Amino acid sequence: MLSPVLMASGLCVERSGRLAVDDVSFALEAESDTALVGPNGAGKSTLVAALLGLLPRKSGNVEILGHCLTADGRLPRSIRAQIAYVPQSLALQGLFPISVKEFVGFGFDPPGPRFPWKGHRKRQQSVEQALQRTDCVDLRSQLLSELSGGQLKRVMLSFCVVRPRKLLVLDEAQAGLDFPSNERFQQLLLDLRRQEGWTVLHVSHDLDMVRRSSDQVLGLNRRLCCSGCPDHTLTPERLQELYGPNMVPYRHHCSG
Repeated sequence: MLSPVLMASGLCVERSGRLAVDDVSFALEAESDTALVGPNGAGKSTLVAALLGLLPRKSGNVEILGHCLTADGRLPRSIRAQIAYVPQSLALQGLFPISVKEFVGFGFDPPGPRFPWKGHRKRQQSVEQALQRTDCVDLRSQLLSELSGGQLKRVMLSFCVVRPRKLLVLDEAQAGLDFPSNERFQQLLLDLRRQEGWTVLHVSHDLDMVRRSSDQVLGLNRRLCCSGCPDHTLTPERLQELYGPNMVPYRHHCSG
């Protein structure tokens, strides 16, 4: 039996002097799709940041691809290179002029201060193939700051697919997209996941989409309130327990 791609054990994370994530444990099996759901302020983005080593953890352990995340958030470069992250927004896109092609190229380069592949033919070929697979070829010369929300999210998937990865983490990647752009992004993500064999962890508020596409659901409200398959976790009773009696964000899309 294959080892989990990611394991968290007893994870506790503090934000602004309070315990934002409290004693969370779970595992992601290889090539699975796991949705992290819960109300605003429940600690979902904090948990994701701690799993990636972007935030320090108060206690607990994180293991990715058989390697323990150190206390200061480090992993071996060979392991870090197999992780891709799509944040809710790309804050750097307006701070300096970088083209889509240049940005995707950075996804090919190994982690670290040196870029030995820069200008290499294999790198150029991989960038072009990634742009083709995400329908972004016509965007290659545009600046990131010129892209629409839907275009930017597809470009970020180009960044992820430009080299082989094992783990893809998305923090509300569909936020801000209109219905057609969201549907296009979700279908592209599903196709790439199947082709690449990715293990996916994604934060989402779209419970309809979670029910359709996810293998496992983690219901977080500071603590892990529920976990399991969508049919087990997305019941009215469990959703009310997770979100409270006043708001159950179960969104139904209408194509008409």
